[in-house]
Amino acid sequence: MFYVYILKSKVKEWRYVGFTRDLRKRVKEHNSGKSRATKNYKPFDLVSYVAVSDKETALKLERYFKSGSGIAWMNKHLMPEED
Repeated sequence: MFYVYILKSKVKEWRYVGFTRDLRKRVKEHNSGKSRATKNYKPFDLVSYVAVSDKETALKLERYFKSGSGIAWMNKHLMPEED
């Protein structure tokens, strides 16, 4: 099982989309600063994730979520409403 996940920074208006096999471990790595791409934006909330059966599908979904139409879809369907 692979997970495509969305993190939202608690300190800046910034989101990150990634994929992994071990979701809990990966979120901990992001929050402890072990990821170069996200260390300046930590800590994070795990906003949403999608489980898929194979790596190829996870990569395609991650790429889609980083595209213009994917961001729009993600905002509409996977992001919580803000007050």
